[in-house]
Amino acid sequence: MGKKHVSEENKEETIKDSEKVDQNLKKEVKVKSADRITEARVYISSSYNNTIVTLTNSKGEVLVSKSAGAVGFKGAKKATSFAASKVAEAIANICKKIAVEKLEVYIKGVGAGRESAVRTLVNQGLNVVSIKDITPIPHNGVRPKKVRRV
Repeated sequence: MGKKHVSEENKEETIKDSEKVDQNLKKEVKVKSADRITEARVYISSSYNNTIVTLTNSKGEVLVSKSAGAVGFKGAKKATSFAASKVAEAIANICKKIAVEKLEVYIKGVGAGRESAVRTLVNQGLNVVSIKDITPIPHNGVRPKKVRRV
């Protein structure tokens, strides 16, 4: 079956990584629209490799988008639920900055960051009105191969 690859990190490397993530969270973010938005939508796309959180207005126009890689995670760490919670925390800070009152959350995908991102948005004090799962589900799939005749 092959060798199992075990990666060991020093405490210093872990501290440096966490400092990079904290610095990226503190960076000033420019929002496209200057006026105050009362209602917004948050789209959470969680795959096996990454978590992307997008903040839009009620029409669906994108205001800010963040991913685990943009926050400061690299490689396999982007797929963790901790990375998803940090991305959601960054979006929550932006929501507080532009004074969003109501949030609608749309979740898409099957990754590890689904629940942790929603939980972080709620714990940050944002008023989450609705949570909807918009993961695409195939109804019939592709056409099967034709029968092999010998």
